[in-house]
Amino acid sequence: MAWNLNGTYLEICNCDSVCPCTTSGLTAPADNERCQVTLAFHVAQGEVDGVDVSDRSVVVFADTPRVMADGGWQVALYVDASADDGQAEALGKVFSGQAGGPMAALVPLIGEVLGVERVPIDFRDDGRRHAVRVADAIDIEIEDQIAPQFGEDGPVMTLTGMFHPANSTLTIARSTRAVGRDVQGRSWDFTGRNGHSAPFSWSA
Repeated sequence: MAWNLNGTYLEICNCDSVCPCTTSGLTAPADNERCQVTLAFHVAQGEVDGVDVSDRSVVVFADTPRVMADGGWQVALYVDASADDGQAEALGKVFSGQAGGPMAALVPLIGEVLGVERVPIDFRDDGRRHAVRVADAIDIEIEDQIAPQFGEDGPVMTLTGMFHPANSTLTIARSTRAVGRDVQGRSWDFTGRNGHSAPFSWSA
């Protein structure tokens, strides 16, 4: 199966500031007892085994041990309701790691798939602000950060050389809104905590 995807990405988690998991290749303990993270992807252009999946979004929610490398992740996958059956199947294979690519590296860490749902997903990029709404389950907005000494028009701060499925370079961001519930009904509010954004370009 040959495929390629290009688009934009955003992430929030429950860490207080820049995530130790991200900056340690998943080997350092998170700031809290569990790591709860939402990874949201908007495919601007893409094709999976001949199926056009452009302008579709996918969101992954994971609840993991404090040290992510320990495995045993609980994961839920949300696929854009605007995708037809062929597109949903194709996107599911890529973002579950079944089709290889960056997400396949995370598969050994997953202990339980909590569910796969097709739901409305609204993904927006507006300069330094990035947002995603997943039906009534997740509502997130993040803002890429600029070092105060550079003023409002300064460069966005980034992390480079990261082991991360989206990109090896991520912005440093903070959530201005981050609320939701997982598929087991547990509610969370991570507003004001860690976030990242990046373009992504994948193929296999």
